[in-house]
Amino acid sequence: MKKNKGMLILFLLLGWLTGTWLAKALQPVKALSFLTSSTPIKWSPSADFDIIRYDINLELNFCLLSLLGIIAALWLYRRL
Repeated sequence: MKKNKGMLILFLLLGWLTGTWLAKALQPVKALSFLTSSTPIKWSPSADFDIIRYDINLELNFCLLSLLGIIAALWLYRRL
């Protein structure tokens, strides 16, 4: 199977999503709070040029389980 960048991005996004779902499912368990607490990364570029104006808000939430999901997805991708 030929590896390409699109497949790598798909694997990484699915790993991130899987880790985030696991974190949400395990949030009620207090003993695992170190795995489920998330840190938001925010980026809000904006500009106002007299003829065009834009405002973009992007927020990414990372937790330890989502990072582990990304690492597992990268490992699976390399095993292909």
